[in-house]
Amino acid sequence: MSQSKRPGVTEIHVPFRDVDMTGQMFLASYISYAESVIASFWLARPEVEDEPVYIASKITCVLHRPLHYDEPALFTAAVDKIGVRSIGFIVSIDTGEERAAEVEIIWQARSGEDQQPVSLPEETRDWLYGFLD
Repeated sequence: MSQSKRPGVTEIHVPFRDVDMTGQMFLASYISYAESVIASFWLARPEVEDEPVYIASKITCVLHRPLHYDEPALFTAAVDKIGVRSIGFIVSIDTGEERAAEVEIIWQARSGEDQQPVSLPEETRDWLYGFLD
């Protein structure tokens, strides 16, 4: 995967390991790459004391058209929703001028001690608003 200068953007050429017998990319691979792109985006966040842990509570993938072996794909993460205790990300997957898929991932903030839902830290919330799509 090649990273761009903006956090949360990665370009790939669909590898052979990610395609089925017909040459189409596995649905799970879209989600796996989307999670990696969000993880790279997340590295740019400000440091927060007593930061909660974040757990994926919902993942959906909408396939507009399948990607194929060796096809270029651009994965771009954006913040879609900011809740009191959760963050919604949307990762768009484009090839050329065409949208191939979108992956939505919702993270829930939880206490590191007892795993109970907690509010997003204010610093994190402020940073996220800069990327709200």
